[in-house]
Amino acid sequence: MDVFDAAESLDRQAIEALQLERLRETLGRVAAVPLYAERLAAANLSAASLRSLADFRRLPFTTKDDLRAAYPSRMLARPMSEMVRVHTSSGTTGTAIAIFHTRNDIAVWADLMARCMHMVGLRSSDVFQNASGYGLFTGGLGIHAGAERLGCCTIPAGAGNTHRQIQLIRDFGVTGLHIIPSYALYLAEALEHEGIDPDALGLRIALIGAEPHSEEVRRRIEAGLGVKAYNSYGLSEMNGPGVAFECVEQAGMHVWEDAFLFEVIDPESGEPVADGEIGELVMTTLMREGMPILRYRTRDLTRILPGPCACGRTHRRIDRITGRADDMLILKGVNIYPMQIEKVLMTFAEIGKNYQIVLEREGVVERIRVRAAVGAEVLKGSAGALEALRRKITAGLHDEILVTPTVELVAETEVPRAEGKARRVVDLRGQ
Repeated sequence: MDVFDAAESLDRQAIEALQLERLRETLGRVAAVPLYAERLAAANLSAASLRSLADFRRLPFTTKDDLRAAYPSRMLARPMSEMVRVHTSSGTTGTAIAIFHTRNDIAVWADLMARCMHMVGLRSSDVFQNASGYGLFTGGLGIHAGAERLGCCTIPAGAGNTHRQIQLIRDFGVTGLHIIPSYALYLAEALEHEGIDPDALGLRIALIGAEPHSEEVRRRIEAGLGVKAYNSYGLSEMNGPGVAFECVEQAGMHVWEDAFLFEVIDPESGEPVADGEIGELVMTTLMREGMPILRYRTRDLTRILPGPCACGRTHRRIDRITGRADDMLILKGVNIYPMQIEKVLMTFAEIGKNYQIVLEREGVVERIRVRAAVGAEVLKGSAGALEALRRKITAGLHDEILVTPTVELVAETEVPRAEGKARRVVDLRGQ
């Protein structure tokens, strides 16, 4: 057993007692949030009346639509003057979701992330390179804070610029790396192309996540970069990274149950499923002050892995995310909804109602291709006018989804039509 702090090895009774105590504190905080005050009253539930974790399931779920409706700041449990950071994410209709943090929330997040990193073997003696986007994306700042809290010399490299990434790794003796899986594969290809032996770089550990990936992809990353790669799970609504993480056993991700209460439910009935069965992950914050969130439907599909972990930690594990209970797409770590793409396309009078989104993989690089149907008169126009239209659409889509798609303008007959629900998304990445 490796060394970890006492909170990671609490027995089940102690974990549940701590969860109940922190849940009562959380219910006291959300009494200041109109949405939750109304729901608590309807369920005849309060911090004082909560007797068990089972009682908590009387509350309705919180959904993404609830968070959109509360934008920008109608779910704060503390005054705006106490907020020190806000992260936002795009919605399907242009309405963003805003998540606020107090100074203590940021500190707790950094502690949880440092715990994750320590669990996989990173120490203060490591040099850590964060090859993730910063800004409103939670992965960059969340991982960065954890690395600094752990005491690592931290390089905020950001995403992209592969040659520079390799140079930083070599110049500063980087031993730990945070990188999304698709870019990790690309980086491995770049090393091979430049004739660089990954084992000679000295990298030991890679933290990967933000997009679904298979075990085969993990093994390719490990071989291509000369590292042990550890899967992670997080979402902005619960902080970002640091919610759940693999240990050295690489046998599922430990959810930090002292900070989050989680359930796995049947997406249709909303009832709990048995351990080992696939269902939708539902999560509640237990330590957040600024914007607590109760019973949030993540729409991510996973299962609770039964039995203890060989590492000795007692916090339960979930399996890697197997899919979504809604239509959200994940490409290069970016969350994209088809409706975001439709919204942009429909602003162009030249485009009809028919379009198709194709996800594909070229080597190790994932791409998105948008095939938009236009009228015959548009296609008969000059090549210059058609190219100008294509560029405008590409720019509009990039501004909305933060990824640059390949845009094809095609005849109406070239986009398949369906008598029932249109098949807007074709995912060819697994082929």
